[in-house]
Amino acid sequence: MAFTVAIDGPAAAGKGTISKAVAAHFGFAHLDTGLLYRAVGARVLAGADPVQAALALDASELDGDALRTAAIAQAASHAAAIPDVRAALVDFQRAFAARKGGAVLDGRDIGTVICPDADVKLFITASAEVRAQRRFDELTGKGAATDYATVLADVKARDERDSSRATAPLVAADNAVLIDTSDLSIDAAVAQAIKVVQAAR
Repeated sequence: MAFTVAIDGPAAAGKGTISKAVAAHFGFAHLDTGLLYRAVGARVLAGADPVQAALALDASELDGDALRTAAIAQAASHAAAIPDVRAALVDFQRAFAARKGGAVLDGRDIGTVICPDADVKLFITASAEVRAQRRFDELTGKGAATDYATVLADVKARDERDSSRATAPLVAADNAVLIDTSDLSIDAAVAQAIKVVQAAR
């Protein structure tokens, strides 16, 4: 039986970590839809046309570690603003969401566009400052040369781009449950999410 959990939110709010934990807890499959756009971004950086890159995308390219660079993140955000790119990836995501045994998808437009009839919708958020600090700590922990002000500016620019794009802007679905992780531990945030999903089963 299919059971779909849609988890949306801005960058570095914790939705990826929460999504993986929810999927593991219930034995559901998990798809980080941002990796689809990152994979397209990686192809674009290599010289490909964004739309053609999206049409030719294969699941084998979704290597999270290799795709989590700042340059690819920016390329992904730009590619995601192109309507034809988003359209090319919709079927892939919907097919994943409909699989038997349950699925958790996290991204920017899962509850509003990809899976508007999802059984559970969560919107994970946090202040721009908190998210920038998390991303800064992550980047410097990997040896990246950057500073907090630059990361904060990037986070705010990405928020603006994601929220103002004409196609599938980042916005909480009307019936989504909001979880603000600004002052929550990851364990507390995961516990809240699991409680919401459990109540809907």
